[in-house]
Amino acid sequence: LTLLYLLAAVLGVVVCRSLKLPPMLGYLAAGVLIGPHALALAQNSEGVRHLGEFGVVFLMFAIGLEFSLPKLRAMRRQVFGLGLAQVVLSMLVVTGVALALAHLVGGVWEMGWQSALALSGVLAMSSTAIVVKLMAERLELESEHGRRVMGVLLFQDLAVVPLLVLIPALDSTGKDMAVSLGWAALKAGVLLTLLLVGGQRVMRWWLTLVARRKSEELF
Repeated sequence: LTLLYLLAAVLGVVVCRSLKLPPMLGYLAAGVLIGPHALALAQNSEGVRHLGEFGVVFLMFAIGLEFSLPKLRAMRRQVFGLGLAQVVLSMLVVTGVALALAHLVGGVWEMGWQSALALSGVLAMSSTAIVVKLMAERLELESEHGRRVMGVLLFQDLAVVPLLVLIPALDSTGKDMAVSLGWAALKAGVLLTLLLVGGQRVMRWWLTLVARRKSEELF
């Protein structure tokens, strides 16, 4: 299964490069063609899902190496200004359009405000992994528009967490929703505190210990 997907990815990139298209399109096209809804060359859908999750983790780790807290602070205007505006405006527009369409074709398409809000949250998001990969290939990450795009993407990544908590809670009553959101905010705050305050000290100590062993394999 792994060899099949690697071969398909390589062939997809070769085709896209010959057509002067981004390699990411080759990866996506290869996945669609050999996936369960097209040629169905890989029948083990569970194994494919786990393989895909590992790929996303490794890709996001590689992207995360390019960022640091000082860089995020320097981009706070793009992240919490432009990024916040993009997510909020996108959700408002999509929610309004969805509710308007549901009202116009009520008998054909019924949608409450909860479903419209969930749909708007999905459509407001972008794939940081794909966009950053494309911009890095074009050497545009450090450009002015590249920093703006990164600010939007970083805020979207931050907004995913409350959305993942909010969407399941939309099916509950107001009190239960408030309790769920409160617990999620508390756990997120504790986790971020541990990562940003204690995590840096622990990792700095551990990496220093590894470096002193002078072993490439251990590193």
